[in-house]
Amino acid sequence: MSALRIERLQGRHAASYRDLMLDAYTRHPEAFTSSTEERAALPLSWWQNRLDAAQDAAQVVFGVTDGDAVLGAVGLTFSNRQRARHKVLLFGMYVVAEQQGKGLGQALIYAALGYARSRPHALLVQLTVSESNTSARRLYEHNGFESFGLEPLAVATEAGFISKVHMWRALREI
Repeated sequence: MSALRIERLQGRHAASYRDLMLDAYTRHPEAFTSSTEERAALPLSWWQNRLDAAQDAAQVVFGVTDGDAVLGAVGLTFSNRQRARHKVLLFGMYVVAEQQGKGLGQALIYAALGYARSRPHALLVQLTVSESNTSARRLYEHNGFESFGLEPLAVATEAGFISKVHMWRALREI
């Protein structure tokens, strides 16, 4: 096994990133708005586009990599709308079960927040997390995120509806 790295994912990671996220959607349908069926139907090119290498890309994804394997990921979406470009959305946080509890989620958030700070207009990061996902909520709170609302019936699953907690944190003095 090679050393684990935290890096910005590129197009060459698309197949492994796709496998990781399909695993996430399958194992934890209550934690994601996307379903396995929706995402599995997308062509590999969709996943490659999500990993656009441009410095000013609208989306970036950071991953925990072991060689070519992606063992964890978190993404950021940057708005190009003039009145919303100060807001960044954190999405798709997941670490494979075998690597959980080793600080990799923390490392992914640290990398994502550092990158978000490098974008000139970015002032804050927002995210949503399933109300019942207390471990994720604790991780986000540990990283300075605060709750600002609860969206009831946010996601419809086969098991029922999931409510989402909306969270945010500043990137710099506002």
